[in-house]
Amino acid sequence: MATAQEHNAVNAEERLNGGHHSEKLDQNDPRSMHNAQQAARFGYGPLAHTNSGGERLAAFGGEFQPGTYRPVKNRKFGNPAPLGLSAFALTTFVLSLINMGTRDIAEPNIVVALAFGYGGLVQLLAGMWEMAVGNTFGATALSSYGGFWLSFAVILTPGGFQIVSALEAPPGGAKQFYDSFGLFLMGWFIFTTILLLCTLRSTVAFFTLFFSLDIAFLLLGIGYLHRNAAGKPNPPIIKAGGFFGLIAAFMAWYNALAGIADDSNSFFLIPVAHFPWSSKGREERLKTKEATA
Repeated sequence: MATAQEHNAVNAEERLNGGHHSEKLDQNDPRSMHNAQQAARFGYGPLAHTNSGGERLAAFGGEFQPGTYRPVKNRKFGNPAPLGLSAFALTTFVLSLINMGTRDIAEPNIVVALAFGYGGLVQLLAGMWEMAVGNTFGATALSSYGGFWLSFAVILTPGGFQIVSALEAPPGGAKQFYDSFGLFLMGWFIFTTILLLCTLRSTVAFFTLFFSLDIAFLLLGIGYLHRNAAGKPNPPIIKAGGFFGLIAAFMAWYNALAGIADDSNSFFLIPVAHFPWSSKGREERLKTKEATA
């Protein structure tokens, strides 16, 4: 007699197949039953699907999805996540080097061009394409950080929007701009913390990206709010923020590579180290137990 879970799995067959009947549920196939049970448990969406062994597997990081996912069959859109991650990585890389005082560069003007063109516009477009392929997390993250870079460029455009000069005008002076910019960064720290909580059941690579970015926003915000004796942003704290920003940039590139490299273009897949409590980690432990049994 079928169990309630199996009954739900059978009822979830149509949802599992996205409304199409090209794949039939095989109750004798454990993987097919597992996929159907996932659909019964989570409903429609990325958590309802897992990869099947017969499909070409997309690398985890590239889907920019912290939950269990499946490749989208016959979709007209490519995977936009590596593009958005790369745009974020390069812009963050350059700004972080400046924050660390590399080669005595004191002004971040060169980042304005990157923030408008690559980190801003291109990443925003990648986020919109994530929405088109049904990835809410990727759309929220990439579009938001694209907006961050656009707003960053608007603030620091020399002679353009006059935001800095207006804030630095008497009686507030430079203090008013530093306080305003510090609060701006602390707001992004809060937002990044929200996204970080959504990566706790994903992979080490995915979590490390958001963790290092979260710490970078926190330190940079503190650096602007807690200034030195001269009234300038605190150099050691700003440099520490730049260091964590560099880690975030390299982790973004790493996750982008994990999304680009698959068995169609690479001799190897990029390891992303699934957390043991994640869905993939539990699945791997189950396979190990079955193999040793």
